[in-house]
Amino acid sequence: MTKKQKKVRNRIIVVLILFVALMILDKGGIFDSMGVPWIARFFIFLIPYLIIGYDIIIKAGKNIRNGQIFDENFLMMIATFAAFGIGEYAEGLAVMLFYQIGELFQSYAVGKSRKSITAMMEIAPEYANLEKDGAIAEVDPDEVEVGSIIVVKAGEKVPIDGKVIEGESFLNTAALTGEPVPRKVKKGDDVISGCVNGDGLLRIQTTKCYDDSTVAKILELVENASSKKAHIENFITRFAKYYTPVVTIGAAILAVLPPLILQLMGQGGKDVWFDWIQRACTFLIVSCPCALVISVPLGFFGGIGAASKIGVLVKGSNYLELLSDMDTLVFDKTGTLTKGEFKVTDIIAKENFSKEKVLEMAAYAEHFSNHPIAKSIIEAYNKDIDEKKVTDIKEISGHGISAIFEGKKILVGNSKLLDDESIEAINIDTQATTIHVAYDGDYAGTILISDVVKEGAKDAISGLKKSGVSSLVMLTGDRENVARDIAGRLGIGDVYFELLPQEKVEKFEDILESKKDTNGKVGFVGDGINDAPVLMRSDVGIAMGALGQDAAIEAADIVLMDDDIRKIATVKKISMKTMRIVKENIVFALGVKILVLILGALGLANMWMAVFADVGVSVIAIINSMRALKIDN
Repeated sequence: MTKKQKKVRNRIIVVLILFVALMILDKGGIFDSMGVPWIARFFIFLIPYLIIGYDIIIKAGKNIRNGQIFDENFLMMIATFAAFGIGEYAEGLAVMLFYQIGELFQSYAVGKSRKSITAMMEIAPEYANLEKDGAIAEVDPDEVEVGSIIVVKAGEKVPIDGKVIEGESFLNTAALTGEPVPRKVKKGDDVISGCVNGDGLLRIQTTKCYDDSTVAKILELVENASSKKAHIENFITRFAKYYTPVVTIGAAILAVLPPLILQLMGQGGKDVWFDWIQRACTFLIVSCPCALVISVPLGFFGGIGAASKIGVLVKGSNYLELLSDMDTLVFDKTGTLTKGEFKVTDIIAKENFSKEKVLEMAAYAEHFSNHPIAKSIIEAYNKDIDEKKVTDIKEISGHGISAIFEGKKILVGNSKLLDDESIEAINIDTQATTIHVAYDGDYAGTILISDVVKEGAKDAISGLKKSGVSSLVMLTGDRENVARDIAGRLGIGDVYFELLPQEKVEKFEDILESKKDTNGKVGFVGDGINDAPVLMRSDVGIAMGALGQDAAIEAADIVLMDDDIRKIATVKKISMKTMRIVKENIVFALGVKILVLILGALGLANMWMAVFADVGVSVIAIINSMRALKIDN
C-alpha cells in the first residue's frame, strides 16, 4: 500500500468511527432529547464530511475552473451538498464516506494490476561498467558507443545488447520472459539487455547503442501500452462524457419541475419540494458512472498485467480485444515454428565435382549473408574465407546468389535460380532444404540442409485449436515438400510455400479478404525483417522478442519475450476472459443503475439504496475486474 493510500485509509477509519457514533446519537434520538439545534447538527456532521471529502471538493472546484464540469467529483459534491441542504446530514456524510471507500478499492486494484506491468520497468539498467584503456568506469548506458567493451559483474543487469568476448555465466531472464530458469552464456554468445548476471564475470562487446537495445525498446512499448484503448473502452469514455451532463440536468429538472407543477395545481408545499429534492439527490448519486469508468479500463489493465506475468507484452488494450475475436492465425515458418538452426546433413556432387568443392563454392557465395541457411553452410565449411577468390556477389531475391569465383560464375540457390539460367539440376526426393550449386554454366551438386521443429510447437498448435482458433495457416519461402512435411507434423491445415517476400504479403491480403465478411480477426506470428509488413497488415501481429528482429518487434502488437509460441494460446484465453469480465461489469453496472434510477425517480429508493447502486456496484465491479489478473490453466 502506497503512502497516499495509507493516508486515505486512515481518514476512512477516523470518519467511519465518527460516523457510527453520530448515527447512534442522531438516529437513536439522543440529539433530540438533548435539544441539539439543527445548526449545531449541521456543523457536527460537517466536520467529518470535510475530513473525508475535502479532496473531492477541491478536485471538483479545479475541474469547474478548467471547464471540465461534469465528472464523478462534481456529482458527489452536488449530491452531498444537496443532502446537507435538505437536512439529510447522515446520508450526505455516508455518500462521501462510501465513495472514498470505493476509490480506495479502485486505487488498490489498479496498483495490483500495475505491479505485473511495472515489474518490466525494473529491467532498466542504472549504469554500465565501461572498460577503456584497462580501466573500468561507471557511466550512463546512453554514453556507451557501439563496439565498446563493458563488464557485467555478478548480480548486475546487462545494460546493453552485445556479444560475450570473455567469461561464462548464467543469465536470469525472468524479468523479460517470465521464465525463472537461467540461461547459460559463454564466449561468442549474444546477450540482450535487461537480464541479470548470475555468478560469473562477463566482458561484453556492445552491438547496439542503448536506445536501440532490447531493454530500451521494451520500456518504450510498456510506457505506450495504456495509450491504445479498446473500442469498448473508448465507447465507455464517450458514453460517460455525454451521460453525466444529461443525468445532472435530469436531476435538476426532477428537483424543480414536478413540485412546481404540483404547486400550480394547488397541491404544493414545503414537504413536496423536500421530497422531490431528495429524489433528485438520490438520482444524482445513482447516476455517477464510476463503476463503468473505473472497472472497464481496470479489467483491460488486469488482462495486460496477467500477460506480463508470463513474459508476453501486449502493447494496448485494443489488441486484447482483437485477440479475443481472433479465429485465424497465420505463421511464418523459420524462426517461428522451426528453430532456424539449419545443419548441412548431406552433399550430393556431380561426377566431375567433389563434395568439398561444392561446399567451398557455396560457402564463398554465402559468406556475406546472415541467413540461417548461409550460416549453416559456412559452419559446415569451417575454413577461412579468402575474399580475393570471390567477386561480384549479387543476391537474387527469393532465388539465391550469383558470384564470380576463381574467375568463373557460380550460382547458389533454389531450382528456380538454375532454371532461369537453363541449367538442369538433379531432383532429389527429400524433406530437407536443397541448395543447388552451379559452376560456369554447369550443375555441380546439391547441399541438403535440415531445420528443426521448435520444442512445444505441436503443443502450441493444439492449444490454439482448443482456445477457439479454427483456421491455422503457414506461409514460407521454403519448398513444397519441406513445407508440407512441417505443416503435417504440427497439424496445420493450410500451407503456402515457395513464396517471395512480396508474395507473402499478397497471400496474407487474400486471407484477410476471405475473412472480411466474418466477425473473426486474423493474426500473424513472425520474427524476421521480411515479416514486418505482414505483422503491420494483420489485425493482431505477434512477434518473437528474444531472437526476433527489431523491425518485427516494432511492427507487432504483441511480443513473446521468450519466443515460446505456446503462450499465444494462454494470452488468447486471457483476452477472452478479460472481455467476458468487462462485459459482465457493463451489464451489471448499467442494469443496477437503471433499476435504482427508476425507483429513485418514483420515490421508492432512498439514499442508502443510491449509495449501494453507486459505491457498492463500483466495488463489486472492481473486485470482478481483478479476476483478470489470475491466469487460468
